Amino acid sequence: MNATVSKLINQQINKEFYSAYLYLDFANYYDAAGLDGFSNWFRVQAQEERDHAMLFYTYLQNNGEPVTFEAIDKPAWTPGDRATPLHQALEHEKYVTSLINDIYAAAFEAHDFRTMQVLDWFVKEQGEEEKNASDLITKMELFGGDSKGLYMLNSELKARVYSAPSLVL
Repeated sequence: MNATVSKLINQQINKEFYSAYLYLDFANYYDAAGLDGFSNWFRVQAQEERDHAMLFYTYLQNNGEPVTFEAIDKPAWTPGDRATPLHQALEHEKYVTSLINDIYAAAFEAHDFRTMQVLDWFVKEQGEEEKNASDLITKMELFGGDSKGLYMLNSELKARVYSAPSLVL
């Protein structure tokens, strides 16, 4: 495997674990606000991010590449109103998309077609992540200002369950 591609994937593992920390911090925020459905949504999101990290970890391991773990930064965001974590999540997903695109570009340049094939799944996944985050903001804007609407939205988010990714490496 190309050294640059391996390095970027190693960095991505740590970025995915950071994403999980960030989303758990958002869950804490919503728990403190009494919005257990929003908290559940972000706990599920955190599990997805941990699994993304493990997919990259397994991919490197399966290709005989060393995995290097770095310190995971404390989540960096400033609480505001109830929609702040939702907007922060969308911006974070856009950032992660840019990181996946950087790895893809490096793999393309190195003619690492196997890595590009694996990254195709992550590219699609990031599109879904951005849409989900954007849709949640839209729902909050439509219903979050009304206590009954917020209650219903919170109930909807409480029903979200985790589904493990189905990527074969």
